[in-house]
Amino acid sequence: MKQIAIVEDETAIRENYTDVLKKHGYAVQGYADRLQAQAAFEVKLPDLAIIDIGLGHEIDGGFTLCQSLRALSPTLPIIFLTARDSDFDTVCGLRMGADDYLTKDISLPHLIARIAALFRRSELLAVPSSAETLLYRDALTIDQNKMQIFWREQPIDLTVTEFWMVYALAKRPGHVRSRQDLMDDARVVVDDSTITSHVKRIRKKFLQQDPDFDQIHTVYGMGYRWGA
Repeated sequence: MKQIAIVEDETAIRENYTDVLKKHGYAVQGYADRLQAQAAFEVKLPDLAIIDIGLGHEIDGGFTLCQSLRALSPTLPIIFLTARDSDFDTVCGLRMGADDYLTKDISLPHLIARIAALFRRSELLAVPSSAETLLYRDALTIDQNKMQIFWREQPIDLTVTEFWMVYALAKRPGHVRSRQDLMDDARVVVDDSTITSHVKRIRKKFLQQDPDFDQIHTVYGMGYRWGA
């Protein structure tokens, strides 16, 4: 049984998520603050951690906990689940090593789906890739099995949502994908501005590896496409 840790300072919210996840077959341990969670993680790591950013009197306690947890394990799936929805907080969370950043208005079925996707990715990291699961687009390599993306043989650290958005664009170069198409492929329900923010972050991550990256094009009024 997979072990999930929930770090959330509001008791009602923590207990609600705990009950839902237990009903889906997960073992769940809740923590009310950073110090309590960190002490437990140093004894035994969970299989996945869900962390709020504001924890009690620590406005950014979740960020600190994420850094500590990532230092303990470079591969353990970490999800931020928070009411804070600014681009600044999202970028900070992902840069600190979180695998996904979700806001608390996400539906429970979508949260369960994201958790399952991260567990699937963790399990597949140990499975050798086959030619059928690899997609090549010039300097881009996508390993669909392990949900990994490489640009010029260098890994691009993407969230699950970002991975599926890049895959949706790259599998049909030159074809315009609408924001709704990208939502469908990424298995999320968000507004257009959130899709735009995701695309901006994806571009930035590629540009950090290659300042000349210019493969994701905006087609105004329609969506986005990969390549010419």
